[in-house]
Amino acid sequence: MNKSFKITGIVIGFSAMAFLMMNSPGCRPGTTRTAVTGDAASRVYVAPGTHDEFYNFVSGGFSGQLAIYGLPSGRLLREVPVFSVDPESGYGFSEETKPMLTTSHGFIPWDDSHHPELSMTNAVPDGRWCFINGNNTPRIALIDLGTFRTHSMIEIPHSAGNHSSPFATPNTEYVVAGTRFSVPVGSEAERDVPINTYKENFKGSVSFIKPEPETGKMSIAFQILTPPVNFDLARTGKGASDGWFFFSCYNTEKAYSLLEVNASQRDKDFIMAVNWKLAEQLAKEGKGKRAPGKHYSNWLNEHTHTVESTIYEDVLQLDYREHPGLLYFMPCPKSPHGCDVNPTGEYIVGSGKLAALLPVFSFKKIQEAIASKDFEGDFVGIPVLKYESVLHGEVKKPGLGPLHTEFDANGNAYTSFFVSSEIVKWNVEKLEVLDRVPTYYSIGHLMVPGGNSAKPWGKYVVAYNKITKDRYLPTGPELTQSAQLYSIDGDKMELLLDFPTTGEPHYAQAAPADLIKPREVKFFRIEDNHHPWVAKGEKESGIERRGRNVHIKMTTIRSHFTPDNVEGVQLGDTVYFHVTNLEQDWDVPHGFAIKGAANAELLIMPGETATLKWVPTKVGVVPFYCTDFCSALHQEMQGYLRVSPRGSSVPLKAYTVSVDAEL
Repeated sequence: MNKSFKITGIVIGFSAMAFLMMNSPGCRPGTTRTAVTGDAASRVYVAPGTHDEFYNFVSGGFSGQLAIYGLPSGRLLREVPVFSVDPESGYGFSEETKPMLTTSHGFIPWDDSHHPELSMTNAVPDGRWCFINGNNTPRIALIDLGTFRTHSMIEIPHSAGNHSSPFATPNTEYVVAGTRFSVPVGSEAERDVPINTYKENFKGSVSFIKPEPETGKMSIAFQILTPPVNFDLARTGKGASDGWFFFSCYNTEKAYSLLEVNASQRDKDFIMAVNWKLAEQLAKEGKGKRAPGKHYSNWLNEHTHTVESTIYEDVLQLDYREHPGLLYFMPCPKSPHGCDVNPTGEYIVGSGKLAALLPVFSFKKIQEAIASKDFEGDFVGIPVLKYESVLHGEVKKPGLGPLHTEFDANGNAYTSFFVSSEIVKWNVEKLEVLDRVPTYYSIGHLMVPGGNSAKPWGKYVVAYNKITKDRYLPTGPELTQSAQLYSIDGDKMELLLDFPTTGEPHYAQAAPADLIKPREVKFFRIEDNHHPWVAKGEKESGIERRGRNVHIKMTTIRSHFTPDNVEGVQLGDTVYFHVTNLEQDWDVPHGFAIKGAANAELLIMPGETATLKWVPTKVGVVPFYCTDFCSALHQEMQGYLRVSPRGSSVPLKAYTVSVDAEL
């Protein structure tokens, strides 16, 4: 039997095992009653009027958004629009937010979000920001945890499939992004090459993106060019390993077709160790080269409530071949996926998707091997460290198909196993399995609050599962996505709760509510609003014609618009409603919608100005109204706009029959 058939057999064997384990009556409980015991309900109950202990930030997967849940209740608190337009809030439809989704490819209203990452200080989440990656059109977004809004977004050139992203250094000096797909880069002629020249012409890259501490604007500090492999996930070093970054990579076979088989030929792929402090130094010394690479960096100006864009034409690149000591490879069994660093920074766990063991590497041994040049060879010019020389040890028979590992504060690790559908708890120092619990079903990521940081808060581990099957009422061919909450307070893990999730949950992070709540923004101060079309009182509202564009400065306050009657608009005009919410109170947004709008509504926060573009298509009187129930007289919050034929003599005017407005 040749090697390809053997590998194919292994893959099919793992899949068959997963199917049998998930569908065998002996391996899964018939009802949830057999899986939840004791006082589980009371331990997740959050009484009316009280709050959850943790915010849980969960990727929305192919929804392109970020979902916020409370833990332990599992209650959905908010979906933050990030990479996909959102008609509910007008995100991506309002004139102010459209630039956030603008790239060198044009306006991209969708993406596939995978990995939230909280900003950190001293390797501990600090409650300022949450980053998340756009996998399809490589981007990283920054969500401000005061407003829970997408605050900035940057496009990543020379990347394709931004999966190994965004992971932050201990003080959020950088967030990194490794390309999943290697691609040809350079000039048009260098990019237009046969696919079967992958080995010769394709390149990988990892990017270090710098968020400005005061503003959250992002720019690419430098990129490191790498050999053509697929980068999967990454983690920063901390403590003992501060200054280094670790990336899991697969497809060291350099396959470009049928990767299911062709990229599973080698017994070991690699974890790439990057000396990012050295890379930073090289970049500061001007050792890199600027390479063409047009990309957008978009940023929300809080004073104008409008997104601004900076367009960069190139990026600083460091070529590993010119800078020895920048990159090293560590062999890791069978298509490594997760690459996780324990709280002390001494141990790095590699999770091979097709492996039946867990290798744990020692940073101290890595440094000793580098110092003594204890290499087994090189891979495309990058030194490959000897597996045995850098290994702390292997966890034997932990389960099948390890994917991801998080940690508690007691020296324990929790690893998800997709194939055997379970979470396994093990001791990092002793490499001993301590406990295991089944998940329902086929867990992908898992999360311990602070479990990627130097000081995990522990208490829970949450499983984000890929298959739901019989856990909820059926809803046709597609079932809800699912998460499960387990207690890790005691020696044994205990299932407490199932809760449905939106999109496809990939990774998630959580932080104590007390860390986030002090940053809460309740409304925007109207005196700080410098939007060019703001109306800071009803007397500042009005209307203006600029050629065929009609601009209406409108205000909202419970429970009317000013103006609420508009006449003199003609067919062929484009109307811009610049609506300012005059409220200065918490949780009193106003909506704005007009009949025939081909985009969405506006949802305007107190003190904010937002703009809806509308093109009339028929002569007549068109109503508009507030969409968000705001008062007892919400239903009366409406208005009319009259559209006349082109060339009509109807004068342009906007008015409200109101003493206060004097219009």
